[in-house]
Amino acid sequence: MLDALEVFTTVVVGVMVGVEFSVAFVMNPIFNGLPEDSTLLARAHGGRMLGAVMPVWYLGSLALVAVWAVAGWQHPGAGLVVTAGALLIVSVLMSVALLVPINNRGKTWTPEKRPADWKEQANRWDRYHYVRVAVIIAAFALLVAALS
Repeated sequence: MLDALEVFTTVVVGVMVGVEFSVAFVMNPIFNGLPEDSTLLARAHGGRMLGAVMPVWYLGSLALVAVWAVAGWQHPGAGLVVTAGALLIVSVLMSVALLVPINNRGKTWTPEKRPADWKEQANRWDRYHYVRVAVIIAAFALLVAALS
């Protein structure tokens, strides 16, 4: 049963990493290449869509890692799983403190109703997101290492 939990957790976290990596290095660069109003609309729509899904995914991933850490406490690799969990906590705290406030503003922007500094806010969100992606990649790598 522990083996199934380990694999399931690693897959869930890995897919989350893939989505967030794609946002950072595929989707946002595509959006930024569109005409200005289209960029704003695409980012606002992405913020609404992913803003609804990602909190569940982040917290669910953290919960799975916590269960793995407790269930596998006596097994090799438990320290790696605990460290991965700590990194996921950092990613959640970063999200709540840094990214969500910008996203909550950005998802309401339209070409008619946007602040003058919307591009700067979007760029700030991107910079924070790059760091968050690095953190969750590190957590994923630790979970993969814990499997072996």
